[in-house]
Amino acid sequence: MAETVPPLKMQNATGAAAAPRTSKTVRLALLILAILLIGGAVSWWLGRRHASTELALYGNVDLRQVDLPFNGSERIAAVLVQEGDHVKKEQLLARLDTSRLAPQVAKAEADLAAQQQAVNRLHHGNRPEEIAQSRANVQAAAADAANVSAQWSRLRSLSESSAGRAVSRQDMDSAKAALDTAEARLAVNRKALALELAGPRKEDIAQGEAQLRADEAALALVRQQLEDADLKAPLDAVVRSRIVEPGDISSPQKAAFTLAITDPKWVRAYVAETDLGSVREGMKAQISVDAFSGRYFPAWIGFISSVAEFTPKSVETTELRSSLVYEIRVFVNDPRDELRLGMPATVHIPLEQGRRGQ
Repeated sequence: MAETVPPLKMQNATGAAAAPRTSKTVRLALLILAILLIGGAVSWWLGRRHASTELALYGNVDLRQVDLPFNGSERIAAVLVQEGDHVKKEQLLARLDTSRLAPQVAKAEADLAAQQQAVNRLHHGNRPEEIAQSRANVQAAAADAANVSAQWSRLRSLSESSAGRAVSRQDMDSAKAALDTAEARLAVNRKALALELAGPRKEDIAQGEAQLRADEAALALVRQQLEDADLKAPLDAVVRSRIVEPGDISSPQKAAFTLAITDPKWVRAYVAETDLGSVREGMKAQISVDAFSGRYFPAWIGFISSVAEFTPKSVETTELRSSLVYEIRVFVNDPRDELRLGMPATVHIPLEQGRRGQ
């Protein structure tokens, strides 16, 4: 018995020394596990909180374009801009040959001036000299008629006297015809004098004024054609395509330039039906694109479609392709014109502003 006691004491001492080391390892493992669980819980909570306060949508940058043709068919004389040029409203882009338009303008101006003088003459009436001439014609015709009437009276008196056999029937008929002619000529001159005194008819004046307006319209048309020979930018834009060159024949059906309107510029995105109640027009947003990592462009929701549609295949979302979505347009502020047409973009919409009524 005395020989077996020391070994037992040695085993107890060894076991007592090993027990503290095992306890420390367990506690360390439990601490690491707790830290991992807490970290995971915090990450899950932050991710859920972030997801609940921001709505992310995906779409593409969009903008309006203008196909700008000439408004006439003439040979192009000069093209003054290139692709990529920023142009201002009313800036000259190209010019047509006007060698045939300028003479048409000159002719229309001459026709208008001639018709204007004709209308002025109608309004002013006859000149005093013309009226005096008509009076003189009346007086001459009256004197001639009086002379012929006197001759007729003498012949008639002579034919009724005892010497009437000396006057032939032919002389009597000739004198009577001369008297009728003189009286008719007098009546004609009197009517002409009355017309001179009355002046132009109202219908003639109206016809002259109508022709004057027609000539004015013709002049305005050719002047507009001459002005349309200069093709100008209708608004501030960027030249996206230059389609014509000097020497080409222009046509109203053929665009000469394609202009990209840089303001407004928006992202066409789609919001799921379940998120439709979280967005409204006027809400603030931010736009991010892969080309400018870490940058956000200020934006706002300008349009929400009232018609549902199936998710377009070009839209990258985590939802099923067959789910119903609503198109929205998120207008973006891009003063340096860095965003390009069709560029993929992510729309970040903070939802707290809607809840706070901002």
